[in-house]
Amino acid sequence: MVAYKTIVVGTDGSSTAKLAVDRAGAVAADCDAQLLIVCAYEPESHPDPEAKRALGADAWMIVGSAPAEGVVRAAADRARAAGAQQVETMTIKGAPVDVLDQAVVNARADLLVVGNVGLNTLTGRILGSVPQSLARRSGVDVLIVHTS
Repeated sequence: MVAYKTIVVGTDGSSTAKLAVDRAGAVAADCDAQLLIVCAYEPESHPDPEAKRALGADAWMIVGSAPAEGVVRAAADRARAAGAQQVETMTIKGAPVDVLDQAVVNARADLLVVGNVGLNTLTGRILGSVPQSLARRSGVDVLIVHTS
């Protein structure tokens, strides 16, 4: 088996996303791979009202670039603590599935890591499950980390 060279991990700053970042950091360390940590966000002036209603108190994680920058900085520290040596971060305006899918293509990644949140939740049924959609759409290996 060939080791992964470039890994993309999605995060929104939630406790479960932090576990996915930890796993991605460990895999990147084992493979001596580059790790790209990506956070999708919606502009503050135009948040999705359905998303805000469904996410409740966690809605801050998807609105605005400033919170997203803080999320990826903290995630980079976690990934380095897990052993990753080559860590980059990126925040991109847009829907998580589209953003992560495009980040994989742009980085020429060979592994995408996401948490399993949303697979069996009400929010996942309302907004769609990010891990499920990515596993279906992605042209690379997808590691869905069991975080719940």
